[in-house]
Amino acid sequence: MGNILEDNSRSFLISSLNLKPTETLLIVTDEEKKDLAEAIYAAGKSIGAETVLMVMQEREKSGQEPPASIAEAMKLSDVVICITVHSLTHTKAKKDAVNAGARVATMPGITYDMFLEGAISADYEAVEKLTIQVTDLLSAARQVKIEKSGYQLTFSIEGRAGVPSTGVYHKPGQSGNLPSGEAFIAPMEGTANGKIVIDGSIAGIGKVTEPVLLSIENGKLVGAEGKQGQELLSLLGDGDGRNVAEFGVGTNDKARVTGVVLEDEKVYGTIHIAFGSNNTFGGNVAAGVHIDGVVMEPTVFIDGELLLEKGVMEIK
Repeated sequence: MGNILEDNSRSFLISSLNLKPTETLLIVTDEEKKDLAEAIYAAGKSIGAETVLMVMQEREKSGQEPPASIAEAMKLSDVVICITVHSLTHTKAKKDAVNAGARVATMPGITYDMFLEGAISADYEAVEKLTIQVTDLLSAARQVKIEKSGYQLTFSIEGRAGVPSTGVYHKPGQSGNLPSGEAFIAPMEGTANGKIVIDGSIAGIGKVTEPVLLSIENGKLVGAEGKQGQELLSLLGDGDGRNVAEFGVGTNDKARVTGVVLEDEKVYGTIHIAFGSNNTFGGNVAAGVHIDGVVMEPTVFIDGELLLEKGVMEIK
């Protein structure tokens, strides 16, 4: 098992991050994910990079900042891998590292299984091509409408830039998740209205046991039906955590819904809506939390044109 993990780690360090022997690689982890982090550490050393492993206590929720010492080390590294239970993707520490020129891959919640198969094994050239197509559509668009199970949600994305998470981070300041494959954007604050059914998974909770119906008014989550809906509300709190922060489209045809949002939100033909912080990718809200909910087989209109029809991508 160890050798396969190390081989797969070496493979993505080279193909996704273009790690060179002359560079510094920082691996940020917590106690829960330390075993997987050690496989990446061994792979980084085998490539010849100056490899550093920093272990912190597990964060309480996704979007919570790492310790200051780790944030500083992230800024001083060429390549940073964050392999943690809770996501560091939407943190100031990651944003500052990217602004300093680091190439950053975040792997929140990744499991042994995901290291060995699924989304990490995709053809990332194909994923990159589709992801950029969808990103360009989002960047040029004004309005999104999502339909599912007789409900609809609308919001404005006018003036906002789409963000590609392609799994290919070769240039200074490029960043995203691994495994990857999504195009996402920050909806304009205050513009989202309607209802949406989350029937895939919710970050920090896992696969939903029954569909969760979310009610959204003027850009804020105002209600969530069902037991897991109440869990979501308690994770988000009563303040800016309820902001409609992100709209994302999955573009990885090898990704599976496993209950780990890192992979779930990349599944081809799904979308996800996240709540909380969006200041790291074009929005105005820093909430200290960022929680995604995955929607299976939605119908999505971008400026009135079909992007997805019951989970089937209309881009040719």
